[in-house]
Amino acid sequence: MPQMGPLNWLMLMIYFSMVFVMFNTLIYTTFNYSIKTPKISKIFKVNWKW
Repeated sequence: MPQMGPLNWLMLMIYFSMVFVMFNTLIYTTFNYSIKTPKISKIFKVNWKW
């Protein structure tokens, strides 16, 4: 039935959109990254060269 064509395309688009959103939320929630901060030494050595 040609009248049902747009409805099938609409359902297909909704289906792929939902899969896309679910995939992205899974990737976003499972992605753990560690921020690499440089270690700053607390001991300050002062070498005076006069």
